[in-house]
Amino acid sequence: MAGSEIANRAGESRLPPPRPSARHAQWHWATPQAQLVLAAGDLAGILRFYRRVHGLNQTALAELLGYDKTYISALELGKRALDDIGSRRRVCEALRLPPHVLGITEPTDTDHRAMLQFGESTVRLAEIARQSGHASEAVSELWPLVARLEARVDDGHTERDVLRLLARARVGLGVALGNVLPEERLTTAARWTAKSLEIAEYFGDPGMTSYVLRMHGNELRKANLRGAAVQRLCRAVATAPDENARAAALPLLARAAGGLGNGELFDRVMRETDALLDRVDHTSLFNPFSLHEIRLRGLVSTGRTDMAMRLVEHSPVPTTVVAPQWRVIELITVAHVQLLANDTGGAAQSLDTATQEAVVQRLPHQLQRIMRTAGPRLPAQQAAASQSLDRIRSEMAA
Repeated sequence: MAGSEIANRAGESRLPPPRPSARHAQWHWATPQAQLVLAAGDLAGILRFYRRVHGLNQTALAELLGYDKTYISALELGKRALDDIGSRRRVCEALRLPPHVLGITEPTDTDHRAMLQFGESTVRLAEIARQSGHASEAVSELWPLVARLEARVDDGHTERDVLRLLARARVGLGVALGNVLPEERLTTAARWTAKSLEIAEYFGDPGMTSYVLRMHGNELRKANLRGAAVQRLCRAVATAPDENARAAALPLLARAAGGLGNGELFDRVMRETDALLDRVDHTSLFNPFSLHEIRLRGLVSTGRTDMAMRLVEHSPVPTTVVAPQWRVIELITVAHVQLLANDTGGAAQSLDTATQEAVVQRLPHQLQRIMRTAGPRLPAQQAAASQSLDRIRSEMAA
């Protein structure tokens, strides 16, 4: 058996089993080989491909389509053709194919193609909304898109473009939920990002796999599953196909390593991050402001408070590309360091500002961080954050 065939079969073993109502519908239509067959629109080639990947003989395929074996043989040899629309539609339904493959245009198929076009725009706009501090709006946009795409896949229609869009939409939904959910529910966000891993690994696309792994790893870290987070993020770095993808994953790995208390890994990753970001332009994801927060938190988590205190004095001015939630995250981390330095006045001011911004952006997880940071030393700030969190929870439950 050829190496590529072994790899393909290994990938197929990770796929979810087909539903009983779509016994023969698996993900084979999403493979590159299938794309070539479908692009040709040749029924004979489609039938032969379907039989091969599903291990069917002509008799079994004839039973599935409602024909006899002789007719299937004639179709595959090109001696017969399906000229009527009804027969073509029946074949498409049985094989879980979009009707346009066999030249049929119908409202559901036209609507599906429009959904894919608008789906791409929805994912992009949702990411812009999240980065602009409107994560709840991103969730509202992505939730119906994900539900619709999943229904399409559950129906057996597993075209390549559907699966790739579904993977990106699930990641976007998980990350947005990671902003708007409280700590006790952050595993929900991690589960949504995890759902995209099977698709990414099936396609064998290093860029897509690295992207999904780094977003999933970061959500695991936020859910305090730090060991798993480091493992996923290490894989994201190793899988990264180029320096840009590597530069996107390394800071997240540094943050997770710091949270795990692994000072050696944290230092090594930060050194590589600094060196790499000198060579690539990745300010849209990690600019000096966000990297400063990652470094601060990592130093505190790995027991180097003195270094963190000195670093606070040299905080960079945030640029226009900093996402609003980063300002909240940084203020809380700075307040933690200020309390370690016994600067209660500075810490109180930082937490007051962070609370106000967290309320505006509806960030329950950050309000919980504020409460922990304030603790008994800053009871007024702890109470204000607690009250704000209660209001957000009440609004979410309404």
